[in-house]
Amino acid sequence: MNDKMTALIVKLSKEHSLSQEEYEYLIRHRSPEAAELLAKQAVEVRKRIYGTAVFTRGLIEISNICKNDCLYCGIRRSNHSCQRYRLREAEILSCCQEGYELGFRTFVLQSGEDAYFSDERMCRLIGEIKGKYPDCAVTLSLGERSRESYRRMYDAGADRYLLRHETADKAHYQKLHPAEMSFDNRMRCLEELKQIGYQVGCGFMVGSPYQTEAALAEDLKFIEVFRPDMCGIGPFIPHNATPFADRKAGTLELTCYLLSVIRLIHPAVLLPATTALGTIDHRGREKGILAGANVVMPNLSPVAVRKKYELYDNKICTGDESAQCRSCLAGRMKSIGYEIVTDRGDIKKI
Repeated sequence: MNDKMTALIVKLSKEHSLSQEEYEYLIRHRSPEAAELLAKQAVEVRKRIYGTAVFTRGLIEISNICKNDCLYCGIRRSNHSCQRYRLREAEILSCCQEGYELGFRTFVLQSGEDAYFSDERMCRLIGEIKGKYPDCAVTLSLGERSRESYRRMYDAGADRYLLRHETADKAHYQKLHPAEMSFDNRMRCLEELKQIGYQVGCGFMVGSPYQTEAALAEDLKFIEVFRPDMCGIGPFIPHNATPFADRKAGTLELTCYLLSVIRLIHPAVLLPATTALGTIDHRGREKGILAGANVVMPNLSPVAVRKKYELYDNKICTGDESAQCRSCLAGRMKSIGYEIVTDRGDIKKI
């Protein structure tokens, strides 16, 4: 590792900020030694704020019906081999009941952009969940909607909203999405969610087609400036029924490296070790935690539909990532010196 790399890592640890060109250098000239130093610094920062706590979110994938045709996504509308489903309200509430009994205090309702889940339906559902489980947080991940829609769901009791920006490089965004989708609209949604008062999550794929070190540097600068409450990153994994079926997947190495960098950019951010990490490496989530992550999102969806919410090939959907095997996941975290906690897991204000 050269002196410039060492100096940049020290600067990032102290100032939580680099220029876009410096972020690009950090990525372009990374090495095992740099990754080790970044992870060491990231873990120190995370432990200072959150100790050894790992927060869990109960993920409920409520529908795989989507109006969009994103080029990388397995549930894109053009994938006619996708087995579509939509959970009924009673099924969603049953998942929440099971999750609450298992110790979850955050429920994440995730869906393709499915018009069936109107503001009226979502507000009624959010109200029922918050009424039954007032000590729980409700996180939504329903894609792009109007400001009025976001406001209505927030007023109904939703606490958080996850909307991956996918890439902060407009030209790159256009290469990943159909012409009818707009980078500017995605950014508008994120700004409006923050203005309304949500705890907001953004995020991007690592190693997506056409991604450059410069584009990744732009993502890091965006995170520094936007300061999301949550940031979900995971390796790009191709799906066989998309135009990117033959593209190379992103790597565990670069994803963990960027997790460490993001922890140093925004020390208090809630940073998941994603299912995608666990898909490309059987100890991927542990490696994510050891790189600076502090959130895991086990699956609470009905077993019968888990495989159908297939954003990418070979998604893990049985075993330790499932909410029912919370004790297995707790054992995995304990083996690396961390503990699963029963907590809403809100961001710490520092």
